[in-house]
Amino acid sequence: MTAVQKARLEMRRNEWTGPTKHQLPGAVKCNLVILPKADAYDFLVYCVHNPKPCPVIEVTEPGDPEPKRSAPGADLRTDLPRYAVYRNGERQEDRLEIRELWTDDSVAFLIGSGMSFDDALERAGVPKTGTWVLNTTLETVPAGKFRGPMVVTMRLMTPSQAIIATQLTSRFVYTHGAPVHIGDPAAIGADLADPIVGSPLEAIPKGLTPVFWGCGVTPQSAALASAPELMITHAPAHSFVTDLVDDQFCIP
Repeated sequence: MTAVQKARLEMRRNEWTGPTKHQLPGAVKCNLVILPKADAYDFLVYCVHNPKPCPVIEVTEPGDPEPKRSAPGADLRTDLPRYAVYRNGERQEDRLEIRELWTDDSVAFLIGSGMSFDDALERAGVPKTGTWVLNTTLETVPAGKFRGPMVVTMRLMTPSQAIIATQLTSRFVYTHGAPVHIGDPAAIGADLADPIVGSPLEAIPKGLTPVFWGCGVTPQSAALASAPELMITHAPAHSFVTDLVDDQFCIP
């Protein structure tokens, strides 16, 4: 049994309920979206229209919770540390498993997460630091009922590190790829004072440059804007961990 498979069993038994960020290095991590079949096509088109924040790695068959391509034997109803549940656009109480919410009509999407390239960045000389998740005024391309602004992750780097990060993450097209913006947060409406994840910032520290990537929390923003009857996602920073290896799941 691999370390990743062991970790998923711990999540299934509710022994691991914390974030997966900076855990299980080398494994491709995914954001999760589960929708009724009636909404699945529109959401797939939404992802195709918005590949930076929503790069699709796998879509399950209706009613089948096993991601056969990226994690054979796993169960998407139980094998994440924490789930967020939305009803009609309103976030409900988080859950540690969602068996009772899963139906024969449920379709799961696994969307690449930028957590996957943190280890590659560190090996290239860009150390792991704090990551902020921020709302922006960048509108995504709508599809059906799904629409809304892009959510981004922000990392602070020196200018030379920002160049390395841009070059390196351009290879990781299935986990958000290259940055969507570098520099002034106000240019994309990123609100540093009210982050989704991370401590509020009054200003960017001197000598550092903010670098922004599309974020897999964007579908949660779309849930709030489009209000499907039921939408289940990962809780922020509590990604699904696949058997895929990040250095093999990118452009060589």
